[in-house]
This record gives sequence, C-alpha cells and structure tokens, in this order.
Amino acid sequence: MKIDILAIGAHPDDVELGCGGTIAKLITEGKTCAIIDLTRGELGTRGTDVTRKEEAENAMKILGVLARENLEMKDGFLENSEQYQMRIVKMIRKYKPEIVLANSTDDRHPDHAKAAKLVSDACFLSGLRKIETIDDVGSQEVWRPKQIFHYIQWKHIQPDFVMDISDYMQTKLDACLAYKTQFYDPTSTDPVTPIATKDFLESLTYRAQDLGRLSGVTYAEGFTTEKLIVFKNFDGIVL
Repeated sequence: MKIDILAIGAHPDDVELGCGGTIAKLITEGKTCAIIDLTRGELGTRGTDVTRKEEAENAMKILGVLARENLEMKDGFLENSEQYQMRIVKMIRKYKPEIVLANSTDDRHPDHAKAAKLVSDACFLSGLRKIETIDDVGSQEVWRPKQIFHYIQWKHIQPDFVMDISDYMQTKLDACLAYKTQFYDPTSTDPVTPIATKDFLESLTYRAQDLGRLSGVTYAEGFTTEKLIVFKNFDGIVL
C-alpha cells in the first residue's frame, strides 16, 4: 500500500494531539495517510490498553486515515535499538510514504523525544539496500521518505513552519476527544492527570489559535524540520 503521509506516535493519541488537523486537511485535499502507534499506552494512568485501542480506532475513522497499526513496543521504555528500528523500517517500506510525521524532538514525556530519534534513524536505515526485510508477500523494496516533520506537543517549541488548519480544528478536537478515558471529564472518578484537566483541553484550541495569530490564519499546527524545505514558487503561501 503506497501512501503519501505516515504519521507515527509513541502513544495512541499523540498523532491526534500533535497533527490531527493537518492530517484531516491533507486527506480532504486528496492525500492518503496511515498511522503507526509505537506502544499501546499501557502505562497510562487512566483507561486501559483495551480502551485505548478502541479509542484509537474511533479517532482513525474521524480523521479518515486508511490504516492504523500498533507495533506494541514497551510504553515508558522506548529505546533506539536495532529491534525497534527494524519494526519501523518494515512499516516505512510497507507504506512507502513521501512524508513522515513524528513526535516532538523535546518534550515532557521521555518517550516522545526517544520516538522522534528512533523514527528518524529508521527512516534513514529504510533507504539502505543492504538492510533486507521480509513481509507476508516477500522481500520489501527499500524506501526513504523525502521529509520528516516533527509535530509539537507539550512544550512550546518554535516551529519551522505551520499548517493552516482553520477549517479542520473541530475535526482535530473530535479525534482527540475520541479518547474518552484520557481527557477532561467532570463525571469521571479516575485520577486526574496533566492532560485530563479542563485547562489542557482548552489549550488545544488556544495554542492552535496563537500559532494562527502569529501566521495570519485562524488556527494552525506547528512543525520542526530535519532539513531545509525547498519552495519551487510562492504559490500557496499565506501572506
């Protein structure tokens, strides 16, 4: 299955929180997208790995992505090991994305930065011909994405560019709120976590609003890049 965008997150809900609006927009514009969750989020204080799986499937439907897979790495203990790298290499070669969206390179949860480096290294290794991988149909073709963009999460990081998601903010929120066990619910008796507060829920909107204010649109999501982006022309730039 050849797709345009492969979004990867350390935990179910990372992708929705970091770049859900961007994914919804690109899919509406005709791009194809798949999501890879590295862990099941089994160490989360609220909910279970079973509820997270159900919630991830619901969020996937809201965004309209073609496929979602979980690599079942160990939540809280991600490491940039050969074993984990090769699991991601097989996914990159399976989906052959032009662009990979990955976790923030620096964040509150240690798994996020680890995932960012892990994914980046796997993208490079996926393009090496002497690394052989096999899937259900035989030997996989080597593939290296053209770009890796890191979405912004808990920490305020200066983006290298932003995506206008003004028409897709509600879709992003709907996808995030598909994770009913994880976020603010005044009727819940589960322990309160940093992301299960009213303030965090409201921050999804006002942070996107602030990036929009700085860039001249209503709502935006920010990304950092690993290499310079080349423009062939100025078409599409919001002035």
